[in-house]
Amino acid sequence: MAHFSIPAHVLLGSNALGEAGKLIRELGKKALIVTGPHVGKSPMVEELKETLSRLGLAYSIYDEISGEPTDRMVEEGVKRYREADCDFLIGIGGGSPLDSAKAIAAMSVSEGKIADYMGEEIAGDLPPVMAIPTTAGTGSEATKFTVITDTETGVKMLLKGEALIPKIAILNPEYTMDMPKAVTAATGMDALTHAIEAYTSGRASELTDVFAVSAVGRIFTYLPLAYKNGFDAKARAEMLLAAYEAGVCINNSSVTIVHGMSRPIGALFHVPHGMSNAMLLEGALGFVLDGAYERFGRLARETGIAGWEESDEMASKKLMEAVAELCVELAIPSLKEYGIDEKDYMKAIDKMATDAIASGSPGNAIKTVTKEDCMRIYRAVFD
Repeated sequence: MAHFSIPAHVLLGSNALGEAGKLIRELGKKALIVTGPHVGKSPMVEELKETLSRLGLAYSIYDEISGEPTDRMVEEGVKRYREADCDFLIGIGGGSPLDSAKAIAAMSVSEGKIADYMGEEIAGDLPPVMAIPTTAGTGSEATKFTVITDTETGVKMLLKGEALIPKIAILNPEYTMDMPKAVTAATGMDALTHAIEAYTSGRASELTDVFAVSAVGRIFTYLPLAYKNGFDAKARAEMLLAAYEAGVCINNSSVTIVHGMSRPIGALFHVPHGMSNAMLLEGALGFVLDGAYERFGRLARETGIAGWEESDEMASKKLMEAVAELCVELAIPSLKEYGIDEKDYMKAIDKMATDAIASGSPGNAIKTVTKEDCMRIYRAVFD
């Protein structure tokens, strides 16, 4: 039996926050706003603060989520949450503040360190979270996952639990307008990776297929437009919706080989998550292609990349060609071009492959993936 879960409330549009007043009041009386230094000074946060004040709700701000979140950032957030006597959280920004808000909610009522919960199902009565994405890619506003780096081991920990799903997701495409081109590319490719992996996961279902096909179709159409012109309102709206759809997909059928192999690169070489996904996308999916031609081929046909008369194998290859062409159009660099030292990278391959398999994500692929397979892929994609 397939189980399908999504946020309790999703509001989409330029006035989404203003229309959410009654729902926000139901979350609590004082919010901890979790964000980064840049967004913390933005008109978006000012609008959020004004909305909370108008609703008669208090708030405290934690705006120190710089880069991808770590266990230390979460620990500091829990401290701020408790000291300010908050009873719910609002994550606003890219995937990092949203992931951080969910992790802070979990640890505010949990014992021990966050590393203790890696691989465990996070459950219980957590403080509610409202998620407001300002990038179109991670889908964190829709998921039961949060990715936090363990500063002691360098491992990007994937933490999960139905209790982590935000109660409210606010999707305002105007908040994504000022994304730089590189961020637009990286986050958009993250969403594409989510959708393709979810569709070709061994845990896919009829419901996730619907969301995945829609997301892939939108991304191939609108990501190049958003990349070329960040103020293309239609493209931004379509990409924000696609990112949410892709988030729903991974929430219910999970990710596979690309994400499993991407996290160690991000943890050890500080490559943004969406960018490392894009760097691996063609090579890693190319490896599992022959184990799932039927799924890859059907996705290519459903999204118009291949014709219905074409074989599964041919359609699958056309999908991979389209992925490669999109990476070129978005100026996605190779790991070498990004500036990673080759000797350091090659030395880390054994650890990265071990961590990738340990994450469990490659195990969701229809084709069996071993540590040795991951090591070969890591070597092949460097250039």
